[in-house]
This record gives sequence, C-alpha cells and structure tokens, in this order.
Amino acid sequence: MTMTGGALRALRRASSSEGGYSFIELLMVAAIVLVLASAVLPLSKVGIQRQKEVELRRALREMRTAIDRYKDAADLQQISNLELEPDDMGYPPDLETLVKGVPKAGDASQGVLRFLRRIPRDPVTGEAEWGLRSYQDRPESTSWGGQNVFDVYSTASGTGLDGIP
Repeated sequence: MTMTGGALRALRRASSSEGGYSFIELLMVAAIVLVLASAVLPLSKVGIQRQKEVELRRALREMRTAIDRYKDAADLQQISNLELEPDDMGYPPDLETLVKGVPKAGDASQGVLRFLRRIPRDPVTGEAEWGLRSYQDRPESTSWGGQNVFDVYSTASGTGLDGIP
C-alpha cells in the first residue's frame, strides 16, 4: 500500500502543526502564572507579619514572666535586702538586672538568682530596645519614669503591636 503525493503532504501538515505550542499559547500560560503569583505575594507578606507577631508575643511573655518571678522572689524575701530599694515595690530596677541576677538572701555561698538568659530582640524593630513602664507610671504612659520595671512593650510604631500580652 503506497501513499499518494496529496495524502503525504496532508499528513506532513497535520504532524507539523501538532508538534508544539504556538507563541500565543505560551503567552497565555505565562499570563495565568503571573496572575496567580501576584495573588500569592500579598499572602506571603501577611504570613511574615503574623510570624513577627507570634515572635513578639513570645518575647513579651518571656520578659513579663521574668518580671513576675523577680517580684515573687522579692515578696518571698529570696532576694537580699541590700538589692531592693524601699520604693521599687519589689520590681526590678531595669531589664539588665533580670539577666545579671541578684544575690540570694541569706546565702553564704553568694549564689545569684537569674530570671532571663538574655534580653530578647523585638522581632518587629530588630533591636533589643523595649518600652518600659514603672509601677508609678500611668498605664497609658509612653515614657519610663525610671523607678522600676513593671511592664514592657514594643516600641514599633504604627503596628498596633505595642501592648500585646
């Protein structure tokens, strides 16, 4: 069985047009991929912001727990009276005190109570700088009175993350 010239030409035309994608088809696929990618980009930015919020909550909880542990130790007279000021209400004088530690009361071996390993970095600002409030400050105060450390908050502006517990 042999093919005639017209049938052979028709077969060649059909096989050459089915062999690959046209430029228009590739352009359409690229446009669809770009539209999908543009929808994913804002979602990834939101995901990064949410991760920073989670890290901020963890850091604030860690520091606030350390402040509470210092206050409990002061109230239970586990901290030497030489380290406590009469008007500090049993709160630490600064965050560094939580890291360096304070001498234990009645301990001849000069043991030290530590409450934090290090001051965590604020994940939003990238700095280890925190807003502080003393027991004597007003609750809405944005400046630290310097008497003691009653509370910490993020100094990041415009994020709404400064008071996250």
